Amino acid sequence: MSIFIAELLGTMLLILLGNGVVANVVLKNTKGNGSGWIVITTGWALAVFVGVVVAGPYSGAHLNPAVTIALAVAGKISWDIVPEYLAGELLGAMLGAFLVWLFYKDHFKITDDEGGKLACFSTGPAIKNTFSNLISEIIGTFVLVFVIFYFAGPELDIIGDVDSRAIIGLGSIGALPVAFLVWVIGLSLGGTTGYAINPARDLGPRIMHALLPVKGNSDWGYAWIPVVGPIIGCLLAALLYLALL
Repeated sequence: MSIFIAELLGTMLLILLGNGVVANVVLKNTKGNGSGWIVITTGWALAVFVGVVVAGPYSGAHLNPAVTIALAVAGKISWDIVPEYLAGELLGAMLGAFLVWLFYKDHFKITDDEGGKLACFSTGPAIKNTFSNLISEIIGTFVLVFVIFYFAGPELDIIGDVDSRAIIGLGSIGALPVAFLVWVIGLSLGGTTGYAINPARDLGPRIMHALLPVKGNSDWGYAWIPVVGPIIGCLLAALLYLALL
């Protein structure tokens, strides 16, 4: 399986299950309606586990442009393969968002809350404050990427092709630490912006929200924050990691 296909399938499953749990909690008349933040953060953590298990053996399961960029900056992967990762991640996120809409189509139709429907695709701030929202995404992504470097270990050198150890280290079992990491970020740092911490996770589904017959504003004025914030956060994490070697 190619890097592109692995990242596309892994990210598709990540978004299908991650945004799927949001839809189950938020949309009207679902079995999980109103079950709350603990359900959402747990579902997202397990979604990460599933995506990493599927993509890990073939691409290292980045599933996130912030992770890919940080690994390239730190010399863990070659820049030559970065575009293949990014394409798979963005398209996989778009496909996953489409499947969420298809799965919950009847519930989208009967839900009047336009903000809630957008939340089934992309993130948004609890309190809109550009600086604070950007800082939230920077710090959340910094924690994600910085800890992932230590899951990977310092022994890896520059590689022209992917080495699955660069992310998961222990095969499928190694997906568990990443899942727990995303879970604690959601529980501890997710309350301000919904912890996108992944440009593809937010941008791909937001594009689908704009394209699909879902009523409501896609909030493009906010959309740059969950893209730029994670990129800044991942660069800071990579630079600190390199400085500590």
